Amino acid sequence: YGRDYAGQDEGFNPLKLLLYIVQYRWLIVMMAAAGLVAGVIVTMMQTPKYLATTQLEVLVPSAKVFQDIEVVSENSDVRAFLTAREKLKSRALAQRVVFQLGLSEKPDFLFPTPSFSPSNIVYRAFGMSKSPSIEEKTPEEREAIAIKRIQEDLTVNLVTNTSLLSITFVDQKPKYASDVANQVAQSFIDQRLDQTSETSDLARQFIQEQVLQVKQKLQTSEEELVTYAKDAGITVTGDDKSLIGSNIEALNTALATAIQERLDAGRVVDQIEKGRGSSLGPVLESEGLQKLSEKLADLTSQYQQKLGILKPGFPEMQQLQSQIKELQRLYNNGVLAITDSLRLKYQEAQNKETDLKSKLAEMERQQVVFNDKNIKYTILKREVDSNRSQYDSLIAKLNEVGVSSELKTQSAAIVDFASLPTAPYSPRLSINLAVALALFMALAASIIYIIELLNNTFTNPEQIEKELGLAMLGILPLVGDRELIASIADQKSGLSEAYRSLRTSLQFSGAEGAPRSLLVTSSEPSEGKSTTSFKLGQDFAALGARVLLVDGDLRKPNLHRLFGLDNAIGLSNLLTNTVRKDDLPGIFRPTKYPNVTVLTSGTIPPNPADLLSSPKMALILTNLGKRFDLVI
Repeated sequence: YGRDYAGQDEGFNPLKLLLYIVQYRWLIVMMAAAGLVAGVIVTMMQTPKYLATTQLEVLVPSAKVFQDIEVVSENSDVRAFLTAREKLKSRALAQRVVFQLGLSEKPDFLFPTPSFSPSNIVYRAFGMSKSPSIEEKTPEEREAIAIKRIQEDLTVNLVTNTSLLSITFVDQKPKYASDVANQVAQSFIDQRLDQTSETSDLARQFIQEQVLQVKQKLQTSEEELVTYAKDAGITVTGDDKSLIGSNIEALNTALATAIQERLDAGRVVDQIEKGRGSSLGPVLESEGLQKLSEKLADLTSQYQQKLGILKPGFPEMQQLQSQIKELQRLYNNGVLAITDSLRLKYQEAQNKETDLKSKLAEMERQQVVFNDKNIKYTILKREVDSNRSQYDSLIAKLNEVGVSSELKTQSAAIVDFASLPTAPYSPRLSINLAVALALFMALAASIIYIIELLNNTFTNPEQIEKELGLAMLGILPLVGDRELIASIADQKSGLSEAYRSLRTSLQFSGAEGAPRSLLVTSSEPSEGKSTTSFKLGQDFAALGARVLLVDGDLRKPNLHRLFGLDNAIGLSNLLTNTVRKDDLPGIFRPTKYPNVTVLTSGTIPPNPADLLSSPKMALILTNLGKRFDLVI
C-alpha cells in the first residue's frame, strides 16, 4: 500500500524528522560534503574583488525666506541628497575621474578578468596573469569603456539619519578600488566649486549692472522730493513725520490721558455724592483721620462700657459725650476737606480735557490743509524709499557674491577617505560554503522526499492497522545477525520478552484462545520469518502445546538450519507425492525442544507458488491441524 500524504496532515514532528535524519544520514553527509566541495570550487573559480568606501558630507544650503531668517525644508533636503547621489553616478563626473587617474590607459582596469572563470584556478595556481591588449581600441573607445566601468561598479548610498553619502567602488585591484572611490568624492567637490565660481561671476556681473541703474533712479527721485518739499513749505521731523502730524499725535496721547483722568475723578465724585466719602481711598490713607478714627472708637468704647454703671447725666459721662462730639466734628471736617479737593481735581480734569479737544480740533484743521500738499510728497517719498531699499539690497548682494567667490565655500567635504583594502570583498568563502551547503541540503531533502514519496512500504504500526484494517499483536525489536543467537538463547533479553508478549497477544486474540494455525510471512526476504516461527513455537511449546513448525519457504528455506536438521525430504515432497511410504513417519522430525516438531521445506521445486496454492496444501494443513495443537 502506498502512503496517503493528502490525508495525513500531522504537522511538524521533530521525532519523525530525527528518524529521517538517522535513516538517511549517509546521504545527508555525502550531500553536505559535496556542498562544501562545490563551495570551495566556486570560490576558487571566482575572481577576487576589493571594496573601498569614501564618506562624503553634503552641506545643504538653507533658503532665505526673510531677512536674517533661514529655512531648511525637509523636502528640499531630501531632493538635494538625491541630486548629489545622481551627480556622483553621472557620466560627466566619471569622465573627470577617468581623466584625473588616467584610467583609459590602464589595460587591467579596462579589461578585468571575468568574475566567474574556470581559468582563474589555473592562473592563480601558477601565479600567471592575463591582460588583453588595448592597441586595437581608439582613445574614445577606451574612455567610454572606463566610464562605463566606473558607472557600473560605483555605488552611492545615503547613510541613515545623517548628511553623509557613502561612495563605494569595487575592483579586482585594491589600489583601483580606493583611488577611484577617493577621486570620485574629490572630483564631485571640484565640480561643485567650479559651478559655484561660474555662478558667482555671472551673478556679480548682473548685479553690478543693476546697481548702476538703480543708483541713477535714486538720485533722480531724491532731487524731485527735495524740490517739491521746498516749494510746498513741508517740514518733516527726523522720523519722516510732518510737524503737524507729530503735534496731532502728541495731542491725541495727552487727550487720552486727560479723558482717563477725568473718568477716574468722576467715579470718585460719584462716590462722594452717594455719601460714601469716608470709604474713599484718600480718606482711608490719611494718617490724621486714621488717628482721629481710632481715638473716636476708643472713646465710644469707654462710653459704652461705663453706660452700664453710670447714667448719661453723670458728669463723667457728659464729659465723654463732649469729647466724642468734638472728635466726630474734627473727623467730618477732615473728610469734607478731602472730598472738596477731589471735586476740585475733577473740575480741573474737565477743563484740561476741553482745552486739549480745542487744540486738537485746530491741529486737525491744519492737517487737512497739509494733507492736500502732502499727497504728492508722500508719493515722491515712497519712490525714494523704494529706490534706496533696492539700492541697499543690491549692494549687500554684490558684497555677498564677492565674499563667497573669494572664500570658495565648499558645499561638500570628504569625512573619511577610502583606505587600501587588505582583504577581498568577494568571493567570501564562508558565504559560498553556507550557500552551497544550504543548496545541497535542500537537494538532499528533495531526494529524501521523493524517496519517501515513492516508498510503498509500511513504516509504522499505526499505518499497518490503518491500511490493512487489522489489529497489531506485537512489536519485535530489530537485532543484528551477531546478536540474534545470543538474544534468542537469553530468555531475559528484549527479543525474548517481545516474543512472549506476542504469544500472549495471540492467546487472547480470539474467543477460544490462540488460533490452531499461524502463517508467518513478510514482503521482503531475511526479515525474521524463520526466527519468529522458531521463537513462537518454542514459547507455545513451553506452555504444553504440541507445536509443528512447517518451513513453507520453498525458495530459500532456513528453518532446518536453526534446528540443525537436513533438508532432504519435507513439505515439497508431500505436495509432489514423492515421499515413500516408509519415509512418511520420519518426515516429521522431533527437536531437542519438548513438544516442538519440524516439517522442513524439502527439495526445492521449480514451481513453489503453484504448490503452495494447490488444494493438496489445504488438505495437508487440515490433517496436520488434527494431529497438533498449533501449526506454524
